[in-house]
Amino acid sequence: MIPIPYRVRSRRPDRADTVTLTLEPVTGACPPFLPGQFTMLYAPGVGEIPISISGHARSGGYVQTIRSVGAVSRALCHTPRGSIVGVRGPFGTHFDLSQAAGLDVVVAAGGLGLAPLRPVIRELEAHGARYGRISLIVGTRTPATLIYPRELARWRRDFDVQVTVDHPDRTWKGPTGLITKLVGRIVFEPRRTYAFVCGPEIMMRATAEDLLRRGVPAERIALSLERNMKCGIGRCGHCQLGPLFTCLDGPVLTYDRVSGLLEVKQL
Repeated sequence: MIPIPYRVRSRRPDRADTVTLTLEPVTGACPPFLPGQFTMLYAPGVGEIPISISGHARSGGYVQTIRSVGAVSRALCHTPRGSIVGVRGPFGTHFDLSQAAGLDVVVAAGGLGLAPLRPVIRELEAHGARYGRISLIVGTRTPATLIYPRELARWRRDFDVQVTVDHPDRTWKGPTGLITKLVGRIVFEPRRTYAFVCGPEIMMRATAEDLLRRGVPAERIALSLERNMKCGIGRCGHCQLGPLFTCLDGPVLTYDRVSGLLEVKQL
């Protein structure tokens, strides 16, 4: 429960309200992470919040992409290079890529949901021969809110990448509208497909239901859920979802386990 000090090795603004921090350990280090896990990231004197891990730093630390939406995330986003933050974790379940071996893969990201899926995509990029056809579909509000544009351009060389925006500008030439529209633009064999999905809950539910209607089994649709996590170890109860604690049983859960729970929450 005691945060381990990490130094901000680099700070990269991704868009107006989003920053990617590369953290390196100072005296000790948290254990290695698995794709989809998160840390409790502490801004000294302000507080701590759960942040998904978007990559492994060469120094043995973490790469974490943060959007400024509250006091703690705002403080973290404005943390200058060389400053110290606290890290606890990693916590939670992960995206199990071994389950997708030999299958077609669909990665669906909405907004900042691309950040926790970035380690998944990098694994697919590095070991593409282990899988079938690989497709990445991304939805974002505007072209200016799209994160990792350079990496998206590189990923296009290895697999099918489709991006849609809600509100196009004059420069946008691609699809517009909901991310579910992109499901029909990619090629996959439904009964031999595994999907990794992260984004706003309504987007994940709509995408999962569309994949389900097309024949992808619910147990092969993995979602990353976001809740108000405070302790990270299932003690405080803030992240409870029905009988589940998102910080322990999740955040990555297959759709067959949470479809009914998400429906209850929406009512």
